[in-house]
Amino acid sequence: MYHFCTLFDQNYLLRGLTLYRSLAQHTPNFMFYVLCLDKNTYATVSKLQQENIKAIKLEEIETWDIRLKQAKINRSQVEYYFTLSPALPLFLLETKKEIEIITYLDADLFFYQSPEPIYEELGNKSILIVEHRFPKDLEHFAVHGKFNVEYQSFRRDEEGIACLTKWHEQCLDWCYDRIEGDKFADQKYLDEWPSLYKNLVVLQHKGAGLAPWNWSQYKFEIDKNNKLKVDGHSLIFYHFHGIKILTPCFIYHGMHAYKVMPKKYLNWFYVDYISQMKQTEHWLKLQKLGEFKIDAEEQIRAINKYKIKRLYHLIKKYLMGMKVC
Repeated sequence: MYHFCTLFDQNYLLRGLTLYRSLAQHTPNFMFYVLCLDKNTYATVSKLQQENIKAIKLEEIETWDIRLKQAKINRSQVEYYFTLSPALPLFLLETKKEIEIITYLDADLFFYQSPEPIYEELGNKSILIVEHRFPKDLEHFAVHGKFNVEYQSFRRDEEGIACLTKWHEQCLDWCYDRIEGDKFADQKYLDEWPSLYKNLVVLQHKGAGLAPWNWSQYKFEIDKNNKLKVDGHSLIFYHFHGIKILTPCFIYHGMHAYKVMPKKYLNWFYVDYISQMKQTEHWLKLQKLGEFKIDAEEQIRAINKYKIKRLYHLIKKYLMGMKVC
């Protein structure tokens, strides 16, 4: 059985449960642990009629390590969420003795096939991480870290636990959304891991870890079954980083900082992803868990806070957005 964990609040609820549904479509035997970052998220996830979803209250992990509450005081909300990245898998390995390997996933990933090839690369090793794989013209982004915290696996063994424990301590001490020396958020700590841990695997599969910052170096092909190949390799998962929903039919895909895909592939990835999120809406409605709308989330957030700078960036995103329905 595979064991996955993620964390999200109500703003990412549809994304996180769309991730779950994508795994369920391709992975018959797995557990999905959700650290719920607010009460509304816990209320929803805990009521899902799915035996393989386990909701965890934020208070539960803050009781497990009371230093998290102190860290919460001296950093922003997003920085606190970064701080929880190593805490969640370590908490699960310490409290769920049935877990042999725990895999952390960012909530905005989407799976297109089983993650089995990734586990085959891990083999009997202790740790698996994913590089950003920046092409040469985007290598300057590596200042934020060589690796991305989107997907990591840790085995319940001496090295896996040691790695998680050290990372957890580092993030408790310093985890801010800025570059400071050789640190950046929870992410740049990973740069030293290959030199510290002999049982670490850097994922090589080209179809796993595809993202806005690395797609441009690969050749895409869509076969007659509408399956996408990446340099001839089957696509396993894509990271929908930076996507902003401006209206139910209009999004900002967040790719302008890197390179924008040709329209054919933008539609294949992003139109389908929004469609999947709408299916998640319907799925929740069928379970009578309330209305969860894909609405103008960025617009509402900006207007509610009356921030001119935020409104300026919102208008900019409209000008660079794409229609998805």
